[in-house]
Amino acid sequence: MVFEEDLNEALTTLKKGGVILYPTDTIWGLGCDPTNAAAVEKIFRIKSREEGKCLLILVDSETMLERYAADVPEIAWELTSVSEDPLTIIYPRGKNLAPGVCSDDGSIGIRICHDDFCHELIRRFRKPLVSTSANLSGKPSPENFSEIEKSVTDAADYVVQYRQDDRRKFTSSPVIKLAPDGTIKIIRK
Repeated sequence: MVFEEDLNEALTTLKKGGVILYPTDTIWGLGCDPTNAAAVEKIFRIKSREEGKCLLILVDSETMLERYAADVPEIAWELTSVSEDPLTIIYPRGKNLAPGVCSDDGSIGIRICHDDFCHELIRRFRKPLVSTSANLSGKPSPENFSEIEKSVTDAADYVVQYRQDDRRKFTSSPVIKLAPDGTIKIIRK
């Protein structure tokens, strides 16, 4: 029952332009509507993060990915189909997103999310979710909910209950950057 209640509350919060703290297919994240500039600004304030750094977005499908990434190199489809673990790909240019989501060079990090909770939330929201680690800028990413600083949980408009008791250690996804010609650069292993 917590799963369904959390989905409903998180969805309501996102639609109102709020920030949620939620479990992803990797680590816990702060999320918002990436098309809402005020919500994106709030994420930067919560994290005390300088603007100009790329925010990651989660999508539920290749179709949704194409609505927010321009010029998807062919190699991206091969990489997403063979990767068994979550994989974040930085595409050369984002589109249809609020200012501050894409890097200064226009690139955007996107991950197709298969986690049950995130996938269903994105499907119901019908938009991607910002997903940035639930930590203050420069601090280590929390490996589970118990490691998230109180200032971060207090700043979120809604904190998902689902998986808070899960004490497994989660890690961030690998990140690769694709050039328009399909050249791959490993950013994080």
